[in-house]
Amino acid sequence: LVMAIIIKTEEQIKLIRESCRRLAIVHKELEELIRPGISTREIDIKGDSLIRKMGGIPNFLHYNGYPASICVSVNDEVVHGIPSKHRILQEGDIVSLDTGVIWKGYQSDAARTHMIGEVDARARKLVEVTEQSFFEGIKYAKAGNHLNDISKAIQEYAESFGFGVVRDLVGHGIG
Repeated sequence: LVMAIIIKTEEQIKLIRESCRRLAIVHKELEELIRPGISTREIDIKGDSLIRKMGGIPNFLHYNGYPASICVSVNDEVVHGIPSKHRILQEGDIVSLDTGVIWKGYQSDAARTHMIGEVDARARKLVEVTEQSFFEGIKYAKAGNHLNDISKAIQEYAESFGFGVVRDLVGHGIG
């Protein structure tokens, strides 16, 4: 499927930035909530409430049947974990929160990964390397380069530490 790239106006970019700013607030407030003993469903409920209190709409809720506003993935779950009142976070878990906000018709989408308390050395290294992989890729996000330049930098950095990339799940645009 090939889609045309639509160049946004300054006003549209301003609205996208505002959606992103609101999403950053949601992530910051959820970060303070993450601790041992909380259920992934509690995180989802709080995230949904925060998004709506700021006048936004959670863009994940009901997307292709997804039943929550916040994707909460724990440990070896790659992405899009479904929150549950039975999934309780534990000391040493790695938890990723993925969500987005629709603000005046414009969308944001971001994931953040958190380590709960003391995590083992290998897990800590994984989180550090994946975070830096993002920055290695961003170095190539400039005019004249291709998406493959970004992807290659991410893959090479991760592999240099003995980690890999998930090949069955790739990035996407949101408009």
